[in-house]
Amino acid sequence: MNQADVSKLVSRLRIKVNPRHRNLKNPKGPEGRLEKLRKTVTGLIKHERIELNYNRGDEARAYAERLISEAIRYGDRHIPTMEMADYWLEEKQLVHKLFKVLVPRFENHPLSYTRIFRVSSSYPDATNQRCVLELRGNPYPPLLQDTWHNKNLIHNVLLDAARKDYRESKYAEFAKQLGAGDKQVEIGVKEEQEVSAAESKPSVSENVTDSDVK
Repeated sequence: MNQADVSKLVSRLRIKVNPRHRNLKNPKGPEGRLEKLRKTVTGLIKHERIELNYNRGDEARAYAERLISEAIRYGDRHIPTMEMADYWLEEKQLVHKLFKVLVPRFENHPLSYTRIFRVSSSYPDATNQRCVLELRGNPYPPLLQDTWHNKNLIHNVLLDAARKDYRESKYAEFAKQLGAGDKQVEIGVKEEQEVSAAESKPSVSENVTDSDVK
């Protein structure tokens, strides 16, 4: 089977996935790692916005994207997809939310189903990078402010006009200084020309010949 036919078997994710999974530290080993990721995916589907460590959130994001993608593609009548949902969602009432709420929401969605944002870390734990993982279309206020329409606010309009007037006054001042400098340059050139002309003019003693002396 060539690469063109692989897309018929596996849903194509809309996010960048690392070729190698992260080895999340856990005393239980690989089993503990999967248990931690299952809790993260469950919390994301349930709350639609969670804050956690960046490595764990970025790793769980790929599994959540795959789960939603498979649910959209095959629906709730596909046995392998139902088994996948039953495995990743520890709270079984969330299976109903996956197929009846999230699938209609993302069925015609052109972008990824999740978003991840890095957040600042506190000083004692600065090495532990935190993040916010959320589902698109969640009912919470947006984390990123919409600044597209702010330019039409009255105080921003007044500030833009003040900046424009300030720039125009500065440009006029610079032009005036440049004009004064050009005049000084012209005066200096004329003085140099007069000095050079005076030096090149022959003196009276130079014009006296030997015949005149005799």
